[in-house]
Amino acid sequence: MAGAAPRVDCLAGFRCPAGRLAAGRPRVLGLGAEVFLSTGSELVYAYDRQARQPSAVYEFPGQVWHLELLAPRQALYVLCARKGVYFVPLDTPSRSVSHAGGTIEDDELPPGVTAVGPDACLFPDATLCAFTLLDDLLVTMAQGTATWKMQLFERPCPGPDPRPGAQIGEVVFPAGPPSARGPGEPPAMHFLPVLCCVSPPNSRAPQSHLPGPGGFTLQSALFGLLFGADAALLESPVVLCGLPDGQLCCMVLKTLVNLRAAPGDPRALVRILHHLEEPVVFIGALRTEPQAQEAVGQGLLGEDTHANCVVALGHHGRMLAIKASRDEAGNLVPELREYRLPGPILCAACGGGGHVYHGTPSDLCVVDLAQGIAPEDRTQSGLPPLLCPASLSICSIVALSVSPGAPEEDTELLVLSARGRLMACHLARDPVAACPARMTAAQAGQKIRDLLSGIGSISERVFSLKKAVDQRNQALMCLHEALDVSCALLSRQGSPKPIACSTTITWSRQGLREELTATCRLENRGAHSLGPGWTWCLQVLSSAHAFELDTAGTTTTYTVPVHQLAPGARREVTLSLGSGEDGTPELPVTVSCALFYSVREVVRGALAPPGSTEDPHCKACPPDLLPTRDGICLPLGEHTVDLLQCLRFPGLAAPGTQATRPTAPTADPVDTFLGACREQGSEPVGPTALRAKYLPPSVASARVSVELLRAALENVYTGVPLCCATLQWLLAENAVVDVVRARALSSVQGVAPDGADIRLSVHEVALTDLCPAGPIQAMEIQVESASLADVCRTHHAVIGRIQTMVVERAARGSSPPDLRVQCLRQMHTNHEALLREVQALRDRLSLEDEASSRTTAEQLLQVYQQLRSPSLVLL
Repeated sequence: MAGAAPRVDCLAGFRCPAGRLAAGRPRVLGLGAEVFLSTGSELVYAYDRQARQPSAVYEFPGQVWHLELLAPRQALYVLCARKGVYFVPLDTPSRSVSHAGGTIEDDELPPGVTAVGPDACLFPDATLCAFTLLDDLLVTMAQGTATWKMQLFERPCPGPDPRPGAQIGEVVFPAGPPSARGPGEPPAMHFLPVLCCVSPPNSRAPQSHLPGPGGFTLQSALFGLLFGADAALLESPVVLCGLPDGQLCCMVLKTLVNLRAAPGDPRALVRILHHLEEPVVFIGALRTEPQAQEAVGQGLLGEDTHANCVVALGHHGRMLAIKASRDEAGNLVPELREYRLPGPILCAACGGGGHVYHGTPSDLCVVDLAQGIAPEDRTQSGLPPLLCPASLSICSIVALSVSPGAPEEDTELLVLSARGRLMACHLARDPVAACPARMTAAQAGQKIRDLLSGIGSISERVFSLKKAVDQRNQALMCLHEALDVSCALLSRQGSPKPIACSTTITWSRQGLREELTATCRLENRGAHSLGPGWTWCLQVLSSAHAFELDTAGTTTTYTVPVHQLAPGARREVTLSLGSGEDGTPELPVTVSCALFYSVREVVRGALAPPGSTEDPHCKACPPDLLPTRDGICLPLGEHTVDLLQCLRFPGLAAPGTQATRPTAPTADPVDTFLGACREQGSEPVGPTALRAKYLPPSVASARVSVELLRAALENVYTGVPLCCATLQWLLAENAVVDVVRARALSSVQGVAPDGADIRLSVHEVALTDLCPAGPIQAMEIQVESASLADVCRTHHAVIGRIQTMVVERAARGSSPPDLRVQCLRQMHTNHEALLREVQALRDRLSLEDEASSRTTAEQLLQVYQQLRSPSLVLL
């Protein structure tokens, strides 16, 4: 039967508490065409299978933990959490099943729902957690502080107004330590005790009340072996109890009844049969041997129809089977075997033919305890050494019961799924129908090949999907890290950034000439790695040529893929700053650094991975899933390279090294040949010759008050003359600054990148006309060179540094001294006049011929000289 696929009939769907049903609370009971079930909430449903709809719905005051049906359809006994046991008659209307004693109006209840009032509670006790019925008795189990209490009551007679039964006896015994939880099991999971009544086969109780809805009858041999000779002689029913700590206990009921007449230790009445070491979730009994055909045909209930095997199942999959067997000497002995089943087990039931059905979160399975016993050999006994669960292909079953029926009929299971769906599963008992026809070797080989081919296709599909899922997870991880890096860079204003970019200027020789290079370093100082999708962008912006003021500077952009930059790692890139044909840089040059993250590239790679076109299951990436923007750009900073950083000082070479003058830019071979062929005595031509002949050295200066310089430099350059400290401050980003500091120089002469000499000096002057309080002491920074363009570039670099210093000091709240306003106005008027004169001379220079333009050019240079050497001082 295990090999036959069940026929499943979906009967109805019921409301689930909190989305899904919890194992251990739902119950399903079948009786003919009626099914009684609880989903673990406050509702109990009576479902009519013929009408295929609920015939009644009962609402109880608390969560329903357990219910039992008193046949034939007389009443329901229901245990509510922390309330007690309720009695609900099914045939006769009662005042207790009206509207909770009149406190709930008709319009307050849903249609068809009957409220059960508190007067229907026969045994109110908040500690009750289990009960079972036996004949005219009711057995309850209550939980105390580290103890269990089992009580025996008289069952109330069915009727319109039942009365609570009298207590017959009770026993209190200690509770064991809680069993270990399984992997992945929540710590707060609560298990209830499992009670089951076992009756001896020769009990003289009326058959209609035996053995009760929650019990079974055992063969005399097994009954005596399990519970002892006293229970067999007394013909007393026994209560089996499975506890959450794993203990399987038993108690003989007649000894509890006789305890009043012969007092003794009540704890001696409870005997431990076994310990499963995990919560017990099911106790049942079944017959593992085929029944005699004459007993089946005549409906006789003798030894051949009683159960001969007791089973108990633990939550984590441990199963115990107990059966009477004979040893080598022929004596009856109990045979105990433990099996391991796939867990966790949520529910179980015993069926005919030695089958045990159990439900797990993933499947409904059946095991056969009668395997290997032939129908014609009824004398054979023993338990199988190994159990192989067979799947019924039904998942998420939380409640299960076997519908009563004739032995020759098909087995019907009533199951309740975790989604609240009630189903009837029909299993064929006919061996011919259950087992398929024998296949030939060729058919079996072809079926195996088909199965292997299907397994291969599914494996390839699973591999492809797993690869796609891994790539999407990797893309999500990269996007998460990119978001963290972006937030860290954009939110830290004024504090050190986790990703830093620095630039160092050096001279390097390339072949026959030297060129200026910038070494950019990207350093990861944060906790996140820069992975695929990140690009390091470097932009070099050079200034316009000195003789082409109306044109924009050239811009060169470099992109460097980062690939992988772990925390603490760094990467370096060296860039050439020579933008002219001769390799001379057009200063100042601005080097801007930024990080660019390509969101589109990362998302496209995750949605349409490489090689996906070969997989017919993978579709192309939909355009609407791609981001609308290509990515994000995070600026890291910029560095301006000016002439002060590029000056070289051959006369200040470090000790032990040879002072060599930097080579001038390589001349054009054609110009060299024409110069050599020029006639002797001819007048030299060209910008360098004309500048040396007609122009004196150009001078530019800037004056800064001593007070301002001392306040800005005193913390850095202590114990150094102010003129020397000022020169060191100006050359702080030049490689020669260490030599200048060691020699305490206040004047140096260097070489510009184009080979022109530049002299830079700092000396102290006194200004007597500005302040009425007396002379103002100032430092005059003077730049002198035969190249007017180099003087302008150097002067621009000096002014830029002074502006930065003034802004920083102004932010600290420093105030200048009192000045003569009339003198300042006169200086301002003079500078405006010089600017107007410059504009007029430039306009005239563009209109005059070559002969007349010489005088105009000389006048223009003189005006520029006056502008570059103002009488103003920065305070």
